[in-house]
Amino acid sequence: MAADKATNALDTLRSRIVSGELPGVHAVIVRHKGQSLADWYFPGNDQTIGKDLGAVDFSPTTLHDVRSVSKSVVSLLVGIAMQDGLITSLDTPVISYFPEYTDLPAATTQDVTLRHVLAMTSGWNWDEFTYPYTDPRNSEIAMELADDPIRHVLTQNRVSKPGEQFHYSGGDVALIGAVLARVTHLPLDQYAVEKLFKPLGIEQHGWSKRIDVPRAASGLRLTGPDMMKIAELVADHGQYRGRQIVPAEWIETITREHIGIPDVRAPGNGYGYFWWLGRTDGVNWIGALGNGGQRIWIVPSLKLLVVTTMGLYDSPEQGRVPATILEAAIRTVRANP
Repeated sequence: MAADKATNALDTLRSRIVSGELPGVHAVIVRHKGQSLADWYFPGNDQTIGKDLGAVDFSPTTLHDVRSVSKSVVSLLVGIAMQDGLITSLDTPVISYFPEYTDLPAATTQDVTLRHVLAMTSGWNWDEFTYPYTDPRNSEIAMELADDPIRHVLTQNRVSKPGEQFHYSGGDVALIGAVLARVTHLPLDQYAVEKLFKPLGIEQHGWSKRIDVPRAASGLRLTGPDMMKIAELVADHGQYRGRQIVPAEWIETITREHIGIPDVRAPGNGYGYFWWLGRTDGVNWIGALGNGGQRIWIVPSLKLLVVTTMGLYDSPEQGRVPATILEAAIRTVRANP
């Protein structure tokens, strides 16, 4: 009987997607205790940063923008760089990695550490919630348009002391991406390939760039199944198929709450180090969340992993639709534990 209930729940969810009641869905992948409950792909219109892709017939091998899921991948790379001895302390001031900016006032830079930036508590003024990513008033777009994006981030007005308040910031991620490039002596995307993608068996990938610099906050492109590999890696404490790729203690660090988030516009109520934390239907989840409905969810208590890709960029539906899929997945595994 439980299996029948689970099957019906999944059939209902799929029917709602096919009918258009849940619009813009490109892929849904659900794993429970290592078993596949859904592996669905749907045609739809898509885009990548700066380019309309038109109608796409999605499949397991189709690359998709993951947008801010990129941030969570960058967080994994920080742990690998620390394991390699290339970053020795999270309490190092970020400005120490950029000695060329000697003209910047120490009062607004010297007390901001890597730890603050990873938790998005740097204290610099940053707003990506009020305006869409097509508007130059959006702080990430303003950074994109700046002649020197790193200087642009470091010269933002201070609105809080480091560590006190959360401000969702692609600028903070850009700083970490630049730090990784400097300590590894490799472009961010190349370091990701060598240290993360190859060990995970991820062969298809892309990373959009601004003047040859990968967009750390939003530029990654992956397939749905390869997003699931990242979910499996995090759920298994940094291991993948028996190989320790990211230190287990780093996974624990980045996926625990470092700052609460009172902003109701945020998709979660807590933040780790570039990973979101939230609660749905009474269970806690860890999430990598991207504009348009790109999601990697890990629900540890249920041994549930959910991946979605969508084309709902800057749409008011980009919160409701993936949340509905997560809720359906949770109900499914509860009906068939």
